[in-house]
Amino acid sequence: MFAAALVIFTAGYYERAAIADTLSLNSAASASSIIDQVTFGDPTSESSHAFTDNGSKVLIGGLGIAARQLQTSTTSTWSGGSIAFTLKVDPARQNYFTGRFWGGEANPDRLILYCEGKQVGYIHLGDVDLLDFGNDSDTPPYPGRFYYTTSPLPLSLTTGKTSLHFEIHSIGIIWAYGQTFDKFQKPMLVPTRGIYAAYTHTNGAFVPPASDRQGSYPANPPLRTAPGPEVVEALKARVEKEITKELAATNPLNQMQMEFLARAYNTTWTTAYKNPAVLTAVTAGLDQLYVSNSKSSALLTNDPSTPNPGWFGFGPAGHALWLLYPELQPILGAKIDDGNGGQILRKDAWTKLFTDSIAYSTTHRRQYSNQSMIVDLGISWANRALEDIAPVSALAADQVSHYLYQSLGLEPWLGSETGHGPAKPLGGNYWELTPAGLSKELGYVGYYGEVLDWVTQIYDSTRTSPAAPGDPKILEQLVRIARARAVFRYPGTDEDGDKAMIIETIIGWRDYHYPGNVIYSERSTWDASALYAPAATEDSHLVAYAQQMIQDHQLYDSIKTQMDAAGNLRVTAGLLNTPDELLEIQSLPPSSYRLPMTPGQPDFVFADTDDGVVAIKHGPTILYTSLYWRARYAINYLARVHCITPDYDRIAVVHDDEQFEPSGLTYTRPAGIGGTLPGGVHYPSDWTSAEAGETLPIAKIPDGANFKPGSESPYAGRASFYDLQYGRYLIGQNTTTDKSFTLAIPRGVKSAIDLATDKPANISAPISVGPGKTAALLQSE
Repeated sequence: MFAAALVIFTAGYYERAAIADTLSLNSAASASSIIDQVTFGDPTSESSHAFTDNGSKVLIGGLGIAARQLQTSTTSTWSGGSIAFTLKVDPARQNYFTGRFWGGEANPDRLILYCEGKQVGYIHLGDVDLLDFGNDSDTPPYPGRFYYTTSPLPLSLTTGKTSLHFEIHSIGIIWAYGQTFDKFQKPMLVPTRGIYAAYTHTNGAFVPPASDRQGSYPANPPLRTAPGPEVVEALKARVEKEITKELAATNPLNQMQMEFLARAYNTTWTTAYKNPAVLTAVTAGLDQLYVSNSKSSALLTNDPSTPNPGWFGFGPAGHALWLLYPELQPILGAKIDDGNGGQILRKDAWTKLFTDSIAYSTTHRRQYSNQSMIVDLGISWANRALEDIAPVSALAADQVSHYLYQSLGLEPWLGSETGHGPAKPLGGNYWELTPAGLSKELGYVGYYGEVLDWVTQIYDSTRTSPAAPGDPKILEQLVRIARARAVFRYPGTDEDGDKAMIIETIIGWRDYHYPGNVIYSERSTWDASALYAPAATEDSHLVAYAQQMIQDHQLYDSIKTQMDAAGNLRVTAGLLNTPDELLEIQSLPPSSYRLPMTPGQPDFVFADTDDGVVAIKHGPTILYTSLYWRARYAINYLARVHCITPDYDRIAVVHDDEQFEPSGLTYTRPAGIGGTLPGGVHYPSDWTSAEAGETLPIAKIPDGANFKPGSESPYAGRASFYDLQYGRYLIGQNTTTDKSFTLAIPRGVKSAIDLATDKPANISAPISVGPGKTAALLQSE
């Protein structure tokens, strides 16, 4: 535990209580309580803070203000320059460190804060982030304005101290999926973004000093002028080129090629439409797939033609067969080569393919929601093929529905099948999605949480024919998910400075890029366009968001970006339905709905107690917070905040108050600086975590769930009640279903607005927050 808080046990719950008023982490002060500040590039300020330089230069950056830029190194490929300085701290309170950066600058490099020789924050997806994690695109994160990033300083370093030695180091971009150091940590090829200033303060809600000149958001960002409708013709040409290529291939098609051609066979504008050559090619591909699988079962678990080999099984091949079954039914009785010198009925060969696939996939289900959806989609596709060619070998339709419902949060997720029934690794009451419709991995996820393309494919897999309606429960859930995700788009600009809506990623568990992508109704991906779910559902809100994207001149650019991302088959197949989806959306009447965070829309509060997330729109200010913040192993008393204003942006990890039912177990933070690094990635051994040694309590684990201290768990770090003070915002969230908690009003607050009703709140006494409820107040100045 950190020293500023006393752990007490009350009625079966841990809670943090202030040792003294001066140590309270829940004060009402809206000022940042700035203790010290160094302005980089200012010789007087640098000199008074014992500044030393190890590979930086002064540049004139945003608004003509000086900054320090760390340079590339002549001795290291992956790390660059650094700077060092001292700043004053409070010896008895929680201290924070904030850096100032120009939002108009895109830069891929990462900046790491060191305090007293120890690294503050983790390299990859830790609950305390790096000082700045750079851009993985050419899009400036916050054009025309500054942004500030805030990190908590461990009390083990600040207690009893009045000043500390700080350093800021630079490294290149990372590739999160790299399994070795060279693949994970990329070279540092360019100098870093400018570092304008650094501050120490005692209130997590940093407020820039009045002397900091700020920019402003453009009142009327321009609309894109290009590209236009011509990209649809380019898309069609790309699809036709791929069709020609696959039909001319001399080798049998793989799964993804078969599925693509089968879909094109039913797409009227393509040359594959009802083309007999497609049937011949897909038949040969299915025959060869059987032979290859009979020779090596590794193909089922690691088919390199599929994305994430092993997740789909032979689902894509099953999808192709289902789409073409009426035409292929007459050839099922023919005998084919079994690959071992004999013959086998084609029906029996193909049946073996899909029964093998289902047997493997049902015993190798995955927990993270998008992964679970992919595995169960593969099961559904394989089973649709069996329902046609060998109904007696197929799973019962309701069994497949159970798998799909589990992945979609309509039933508890029970894990893989075993000889004794479902494994239930997380017990019998873990849900993949929240009741509001957000995925859990383990909490709110930004870009990886954009699962609408998978959910729509799952819905399509439940249709009795490609044009028939699908499962109504899944359709309802699809719309619920899409409407919940709509809250997490905020107004910004794209890479060219044009008007756009941006996905919120800062508070996402598996996100580390800033800014997020341009997204309206849904993301455009390798597998689908931004119109897929709106066209499939024709839901009034989703259609409206798609229309908003078109009106903002962002649709054609998203298609072009999708086409530019890669020239592979997966992207081409994902583009196949786009022309028809666009015609569908254009044929529907205009809708007055807009994305909730669009300027001019009503103020609101969105809260999801299962994910521990809150989103607030109040005038021109938008606040996103993840109260349950990357607490993979234990209660960490940390929240992630992204506060967006017209003048500047704030990104922070701050302490909050948390109450929870204890397990009696604890977790001690290790010395490593990695966070969630792959096992084969190792940084220099003398890089030590500033958070190392902190002992954190573990919340009660439900009976029946597999758990041991130190393992990731959706339960170990989840609190029952969160109490966050961020500047004038006071948030209390109750994540339980059967208990009530009280939200204390900080001393000195005389009035407040209930942001959910926009009416004065009664703060004469602590506010009771009932089961599954969230209170959000804006305190008076």
